[in-house]
Amino acid sequence: MKKAALHNLGCKVNAYETQAMQQMLQEAGYEIVPFTETADVYVINTCSVTGIADRKSRQMLHRARKKNPRAVIVGAGCHVQTKEAELLADGVADIIIGNNRKHMLPLLLAEYEKSGQKIKEIPDDIGDGRQEYEELHLARTAEHTRAFLKVQDGCNQFCSYCIIPYARGRVRSRQEEDVIAETVRLAGNGYREIVLTGIHLSSYGADNGGNLLSLIERLHTIDGIRRIRLGSLEPRIVTEEFVRRLSGLPKVCPHFHLSLQSGSDAVLKRMNRHYSTAEYERGCALLRRYFLHPAVTTDVIVGFPGETEEEFKETVAYLSRIRFYEMHIFKYSRREGTRAAAEKNQVPEPVKAKRSARLLALAEEMSKEYRDGWIGKETEVLLEEGFSFEGEEYFIGFTAEYVKAAVKRKTGDGNPENRFVRGRLEKQLTDDVYLLVEF
Repeated sequence: MKKAALHNLGCKVNAYETQAMQQMLQEAGYEIVPFTETADVYVINTCSVTGIADRKSRQMLHRARKKNPRAVIVGAGCHVQTKEAELLADGVADIIIGNNRKHMLPLLLAEYEKSGQKIKEIPDDIGDGRQEYEELHLARTAEHTRAFLKVQDGCNQFCSYCIIPYARGRVRSRQEEDVIAETVRLAGNGYREIVLTGIHLSSYGADNGGNLLSLIERLHTIDGIRRIRLGSLEPRIVTEEFVRRLSGLPKVCPHFHLSLQSGSDAVLKRMNRHYSTAEYERGCALLRRYFLHPAVTTDVIVGFPGETEEEFKETVAYLSRIRFYEMHIFKYSRREGTRAAAEKNQVPEPVKAKRSARLLALAEEMSKEYRDGWIGKETEVLLEEGFSFEGEEYFIGFTAEYVKAAVKRKTGDGNPENRFVRGRLEKQLTDDVYLLVEF
């Protein structure tokens, strides 16, 4: 039996696709082994969201070649789609597969085995709006308790710093019945939590008459699923009707990622973001009105071209006022082919580093503040695995708000996976783990 190893870089959509490719290889008769082991086939699902992601993608392809010079090396995904010429010139990959072609992996491997000739399968019309949604399916995922469920691909926003619309193409939505069928399969295999993911999740249905809220309401009726967690949302989708209807669905986790990018309206305009800071703030207020102590998280880019010290200070003040559970801080990365890359007033790297450090410190402060706010409150945790701390044995998991909590292990306790426990968060155990005392 031939062995295959897969490695994923990038977002949750990539993770879903990597797991789908793994399932395809298993069905084709391959034994799946860890990427650290010697394999006959190495599949690297690449990322291109930043320059660092591009570099890591190339490094992983070369690492696979070094592990087994005779192996078939497959490069797939966003880096492949946007850097085709570089990969062809490099020659490290035997098969390169662009986006919307990953379902062809077993067929391309069989073709390569017959011919021994390098294969390129990259759509050149990814951005013209004619591509259909690529159907991939999962029955099981690498996660043991939650399943990531891809429902949408592509993006029509064209933020001035982002390469993803060129890598992923225009918005394409999965058929609602296919989403429902996969969720039923996952529930039947024991998953209790699903996480809806997409490149621009809020655009779900824009191309096929669907609607994200209606999809969530249908998923809410599926037996066995206890939690529905949402991926990143566009701030403009957070209307009063949207939030009101979500709040009437107990399975929806009060954990909302609203991508901000800057607290300065002038910077948002240059980024070609389609909302203002005031609109974003109203969305956060709605979530906090309809949900009890929701976790609101965000992304912020520092050092965007032309970002002045005054604009950065506006962002710091804005973030300090809104207060987030988590902030993912990114230093602006120049992406060839985007409008922002052509700007002459690029911010020096030392300035970016200083601003990033300032926001990382603020993020740490706010995250602790939010988690400490749960001390003394009743909550429910979905347990995932064992955890040792200071000689004591615990089970560890997450609340619906994605606060990590540990329950002390009792004599005779078996496998903790997929067990819900209720209790009160009593104290902080480690930097990010809190003790839950069961009722």
